[in-house]
Amino acid sequence: MISSELLGEGPDLVLIHGVGLDRRMWSRCAPRLAESHRVRLVDMRGHGSSPAAGPGTTLTDLAADVAELLEGPTHVVGFSLGALVGQQLALASPDLVSTLTLVSSVATRTPEEREAVLGRLQVAAADLAETSRRAVDRWFSPEWRAAEPALADEILATLLANDPTSYLRCYEIFATGDAELAPRLSDITVPTLAVTGELDPGSTPDMSHRLAAAIPGARAMIIPGTRHLLPLERPTELTDAVLEHTRGVDRDVRTAAQA
Repeated sequence: MISSELLGEGPDLVLIHGVGLDRRMWSRCAPRLAESHRVRLVDMRGHGSSPAAGPGTTLTDLAADVAELLEGPTHVVGFSLGALVGQQLALASPDLVSTLTLVSSVATRTPEEREAVLGRLQVAAADLAETSRRAVDRWFSPEWRAAEPALADEILATLLANDPTSYLRCYEIFATGDAELAPRLSDITVPTLAVTGELDPGSTPDMSHRLAAAIPGARAMIIPGTRHLLPLERPTELTDAVLEHTRGVDRDVRTAAQA
């Protein structure tokens, strides 16, 4: 079983991190979410305190790991690779998903976008340290890095601490999972919000709009002036968006229970 921790009380909500990171990336969002939700923070296999990602690990496996922890309908919030895991979870176990928030998610990459991510996978296989440094350079604007140099250093240290084999297995899932999911997105039936940063070069605004177009009833939200790490760069705006998305469903559940 993968590692997790619980905060707060209320309707269940799970936070799923991105590739190479761990549950600490939600440190600026989780406390406020826990004021009104029982928040479960997970480390996916191959990350943080969880077991390694073994040979043949798939997107289905990563979603099943999360499903094993859930005790009933849960608001699912996934970042980057975690957003792909959230989509798979909503498809495989819709009874466990109350709402879906896809943060900085990739979707139906174009041939050029796929070539770029596969190129990064090749670099990672040859030099994980260089891949980690390039990731931090993409994720942090010069202005943000100058304002919070310790945070940039912390993210780099987290990336460098990864087991290389587990990282590569999970990065391959990240690089290919959107193509696996694309034909099935129209089968997602839960209320869905796709949110990304205006300046995110990898999980682009166009990708969030693609998700909103493909998933019935889904909405796209673009946060101005922001790159990839929304939970750390713009935690207030992201948390506001998550709470707005979940509260309507929670009200409906309470109303139905009282009827």
